[in-house]
Amino acid sequence: MPIQSQSATAHPADPIELEHTHVHAVYDKIAPHFSQTRYKPWPIVQRYLETRPRGSVGLDIGCGNGKYISVNPEIYVLGSDRSSKLIELACTGKEVGKKRFVDVGIADGIETPFRTSRFDFAISIAVVHHFATPQRRLEAVKSILRALRQGGTALVYVWALEQKGSRRGWDEGHAQDVMVPWVTEKDGARTVVERYYHLYRKGEIEADVEAAGGKVIEGGYERDNWWVIFEGS
Repeated sequence: MPIQSQSATAHPADPIELEHTHVHAVYDKIAPHFSQTRYKPWPIVQRYLETRPRGSVGLDIGCGNGKYISVNPEIYVLGSDRSSKLIELACTGKEVGKKRFVDVGIADGIETPFRTSRFDFAISIAVVHHFATPQRRLEAVKSILRALRQGGTALVYVWALEQKGSRRGWDEGHAQDVMVPWVTEKDGARTVVERYYHLYRKGEIEADVEAAGGKVIEGGYERDNWWVIFEGS
């Protein structure tokens, strides 16, 4: 029987504690298994990175295992993630112990350590939806905008509420704040941990971008996600 996602209201906590317990700690715990499922770039993200001008310098905020950092060898990408275990994997190639030459570090998606107004582009793929309040999600978008130079752009992906055709079956009327199970099985033992997500409805991420002071350039829906490309206004 499949494990059903639950409303986040079933797990009362302040937002910082909720994120620590159901985002940060979970990704550290599942990092190796999670990384094994995250190896192929999504088409729109790949297109965005491959169309950056040669020599561009950008950020991958929430880079996970670093799968997007080397998509375009003619640009330079700095990566950051809140999970130390995923950052360790970003520094290691497919072969155990094989080091990769990447610049990555541990950093929160709101309190990023990057200098302001310096970067040509940024990506943040499946990250902003892990912040547990509207204000914190807005601050995450603001942190991306702060890093961009004038004329720089960013690409953000968030999980969609409108997933009626997926195995999850979410759609209008479902709770937007949910716990999503991650299941691992090893030596006959089954382990389940829950990750917190805010499911974005159509137009919501664009509204956050505009509220943060950004200007939407392009957006759409791909693989049960809403995506948006934007710049500073």
